[in-house]
Amino acid sequence: MRKSSSLASFVLFPALLAGCNSHPLTDYRTLDKAGMWSSSLEDLKKLNVSDAEVVQLVALKNAGVSDDMCVALVSAAHEHKHPFTSAAAAKSLNDAGFGDEQILAIANSDQLDALSGNAVMLRLIGLSDPTVQMLLQRRMKGLPTLSSAEIGRLKNTQLSEKEIVARIQNGMTDAQADAEASAREKALAHSGTGFVRARGRRR
Repeated sequence: MRKSSSLASFVLFPALLAGCNSHPLTDYRTLDKAGMWSSSLEDLKKLNVSDAEVVQLVALKNAGVSDDMCVALVSAAHEHKHPFTSAAAAKSLNDAGFGDEQILAIANSDQLDALSGNAVMLRLIGLSDPTVQMLLQRRMKGLPTLSSAEIGRLKNTQLSEKEIVARIQNGMTDAQADAEASAREKALAHSGTGFVRARGRRR
């Protein structure tokens, strides 16, 4: 993940963690071996991380995630009153080319696990970055948005990205998209299947 000093502004400290279980005996040695700076380890201690969260963070560090991002992801999870368990989701987003700010925005909405699969699929479909960002914003806000599967089907029927976005903004449902995609797929399957005159070889 790309480093960003602004990530430090997202870190939430113990005042927001009242009521969380205490983990004074957490073993941080694996994170130290994974290359995390001592200052970041101190930040994690203030966030009262558990051994299970350390395992998650080691996976992120081994994937090249910055210290700031590790601390910010744990902080976001704790703000929502649960431990950080979404290393796999964060890594999949990182591997798909999403930046730290985008991933942290999803984490701050407490939807890393829920949205990561769809987000990766949107990238694989080949949508532009602004469209992907718009779709994720709609999902994070709970606005009606087509599933990545239906978006992919519509795109495969030669609808342009602009046309698909217009349908989404007009409130198209998955059921409506399925009906249109099926009709367009049928039309494409029958296009060019009219009578073609066979020509024999010339002698």
